Parts: sequence; structure tokens; C-alpha cells
Amino acid sequence: MSIINFGSYCIDNVYSVPHFVKPGETLPSVDYQVHPGGKGLNQSLALAYAGVEVKHAGKVGQDGLWLKDLLNEAGVDTSLTQVIDAPSGHANIQVTPEGENAIVIYGGANKAIERQDIVHALVDVSSGDYILMQNETSCLADVIEIAADKQQRVIFNAAPMTEEINSYPLSLIEFFVINEVEGEALSDKQGAQEILDSLMDRFPKSKIVLTLGEDGAIYKDATQQISQAAFTVKAVDSTGAGDTFTGYFFAGVIQGLTVEECLENACKAAAICVTREGAASSIPRMAELAELRL
Repeated sequence: MSIINFGSYCIDNVYSVPHFVKPGETLPSVDYQVHPGGKGLNQSLALAYAGVEVKHAGKVGQDGLWLKDLLNEAGVDTSLTQVIDAPSGHANIQVTPEGENAIVIYGGANKAIERQDIVHALVDVSSGDYILMQNETSCLADVIEIAADKQQRVIFNAAPMTEEINSYPLSLIEFFVINEVEGEALSDKQGAQEILDSLMDRFPKSKIVLTLGEDGAIYKDATQQISQAAFTVKAVDSTGAGDTFTGYFFAGVIQGLTVEECLENACKAAAICVTREGAASSIPRMAELAELRL
């Protein structure tokens, strides 16, 4: 069983600020760093660090070749990544002393993906394999349809949430991974339980993984609902925590762990992530999880 991540590459420009910039305000940054990022890249790294084989499909510019090299060094197969003559995706990230972040992203090469690229990437997939995607690349409706037609198990991390998501063939998705804000937008409900119930009514054959930050995470399908408390740590930067969670959760699924074990590992990995600066650079290795207790 394998997983292809049809995901983004992103260059993260991180600015440390005393508070998020307000409209009309010019705010000096007390620090500036450049990190590898993109929800796709982060999740591929997390999958690899958690011990599963992952192929990363997508597009990146010449300015982002170092991102592709980073995945290669981590053991990710990037043979399905195309290098094109366009700027790579990038993000401008504000990080406060409390570890909160505000992010503006530019799609760049991530938005240059076309249907023919998807057909090529999925030509040799097997029935029952997984395909993972986030809402940072183009032609996602095509990804869902082509993968489902090949009887792949589709995982959709609906982030960042946009109105366009509602036009996708969402009933073909097996796993939704969302936070509470994304869940509210997708379900038009508020509160974790109402979000979960609404989405299960709408997608009864799907499985929902809802992340709740300090309140942990909840898994729900047609027959069960399982909660996992968060692990208490001192947060430095929450960037990449959701991607770390996603990678570790589905690594566990692929490895045949129980839902409880998947949730525990994912919450542990995300907790370690927020104690470090950056996104991709803050993702822990599997061996580090054993050191963390509730």
C-alpha cells in the first residue's frame, strides 16, 4: 500500500512581530527567516519521518529546487515533481511572541498543475492506494475524480478553505482533514460536535478528522467517534502543526494502527512541532514521540 501526495511546494518568509499587522500599519519585524514549507511539502516530510514511503507529485520553480532536494534527502520520492519556468509558491508569515501565526500565500508553480499532469502522475497507481491533497494546488476536482475512478482512497486536507471547495466532487473523498474554522465553513455549523454531525449527514461514507488545537482532535465515521486530548507544551510557533498532524495520522493508517494510536501519534507530533520555529523544519522524527507524555 502506497501514498501519493499531490501537494504544494512553498518558500516561507517568516517575520517575528509583536502583534499581527493592522490595516494601514507599518510594523517593524524583530526577526526574519526563510524556511521550506507548503502544506504538501510539510505533509510529505511528516509521512516520511513517520516511517512510510511517499511520492510527492507537483510543480516547483527553479528558485525552489532546494525544496525538492530537501524531500529527496528525507527519503521522499520526487520523481513525479516537475521543475518549471515559473516562481515557486511562497508565503509571508507573521509570528507573534505567543506562537500564533497569520499567513498570506502565493500559489506560483503550484497553480500551474493541469489535468494531463494528474493523469501522468496516477497512471501506475493500484486500487486501494492512497492519494493525499491539500487546497494549495490547481485542478483538485480532476485529482479527486481520476483517483476515485482508479479506486484510490482519497484524503483531502481542506486547507486553506475557499469557496471553490464546495464545487469539488466531495462525495468521492474517503477522509476529510479539517480544523474547526474549516469545518465551520464546510458545514455551516459551529462547535465541534455540530460540525462533525453535519458533515457525516452530508458525507455518510466518509471519515472526518477534526483538529482542535489546544483541545486535541476528534475522529468520526459512520460507526464511531474517538477523541484525543492535546499534549501540553509551551508553544513557540504553530506553523506546520496541522500538516505534522496530518502526516503522522495517515502514516499510522497506512501502517495499520488503530484510530486511537493514529490520533495519539499525530497529536504528539503536532505538540512537538509547535515548540520549534518554522514549518517543515519543526516536524519531529518518529523516535521523538516516545519522549512526550500527557
